[in-house]
Amino acid sequence: MKIINTPLCAAEIGSLKAGEEVFLNGIIYTARDQAHKRIVNSLGKGRGKGREIPFNLKGAVVYYCGPTQTPKGRIIGSCGPTTSSRMDAFTVPLLRKGLKGMIGKGSRSPEVRAAIKKYRAVYFVTYAGCGALLSRHVKSARKIAYHDLGPEAVMELKVENFPLVVAIDSLGNDIYERG
Repeated sequence: MKIINTPLCAAEIGSLKAGEEVFLNGIIYTARDQAHKRIVNSLGKGRGKGREIPFNLKGAVVYYCGPTQTPKGRIIGSCGPTTSSRMDAFTVPLLRKGLKGMIGKGSRSPEVRAAIKKYRAVYFVTYAGCGALLSRHVKSARKIAYHDLGPEAVMELKVENFPLVVAIDSLGNDIYERG
């Protein structure tokens, strides 16, 4: 399988094809519905007034995930993907600002598919129901923003050989459309 690293670069993204299995290494950020809403609301509101977004979007990968409580002796709790379509309303503004990868489960809207193609990004899916297994690929984890959201706070994860499938490639090819 192909190994890719964050931050994602144009050449790497362009080499990925829908249906291809990959391992991802590097830093990714967890964010679900409420975190996405806050991030998008902060975009364009200026810096220096508490309106900064919690991480640099350029080349970044967001994992639609809200990990469970961390058991003693572990780095993170179970961390499986959540349904990606719930983030569709927030995705285009993030892609416009440089987000290059998203990880979740399920299909995306026609608008998001078009934006992935326009901004040359990629949408990955990972194995649902395997959050405990996926947690073994997380080498470090720390909350970086929106602590009041509990398990939906934004976390920075360092991952190693995190298993993914390219669901929508940068040309707009979609595994959910072609079967």
